[in-house]
Amino acid sequence: MSGMRNPLPAVARVLGRRRSLMKLAEAVVWADTRLHRASRGRVSLVGIAGLPSLRLITTGRRTGRPRESNLLYMPDRGTPHHAGRARWGGGTTGETVGDDEVFVVTGSNWGRAHDPAWVFNLRACPDAQVRVRGRDIPVRARELTGLDREATWRRLLGFWPGSAMERDEAGRDFPIFVLTPDADRSRRCPS
Repeated sequence: MSGMRNPLPAVARVLGRRRSLMKLAEAVVWADTRLHRASRGRVSLVGIAGLPSLRLITTGRRTGRPRESNLLYMPDRGTPHHAGRARWGGGTTGETVGDDEVFVVTGSNWGRAHDPAWVFNLRACPDAQVRVRGRDIPVRARELTGLDREATWRRLLGFWPGSAMERDEAGRDFPIFVLTPDADRSRRCPS
């Protein structure tokens, strides 16, 4: 059995290219949020499908209150994004996030015409937190632009091909953020 691969990521990638899935966005988000809360961040629908997911906790740009969103992310290791950052120690047992991993997220908003609220929150305050497999990790966000953005977009399409369909449906380019673990919390955004 050890040689058997999980077929769910391939199935999820096929389903992710179907416009009908975007019509279920509200129900998927509702169920995913409750599953994530009940498991204290250890389980999500995206995770069950064998894809990497995180819970992004931003500071609301108007309220200063924590705002949470479950997102698919593309893991990224050993890239130039790591320059000059503090290292996060990762977990100690089981499936953990490596201390050289950064998280690439895109503001697709399920193919809607507008950016999701978390994008505006990160632009106002790039210090945030991610919860991955039950672990809370402080991060610093950087929005990609220009050639960095274009190169990362091409990699994202290879990772999650459904992004092209969502972009066409939305009629806009999606913001892409790199979330880098950051142990230095002295830059916290004001509440």
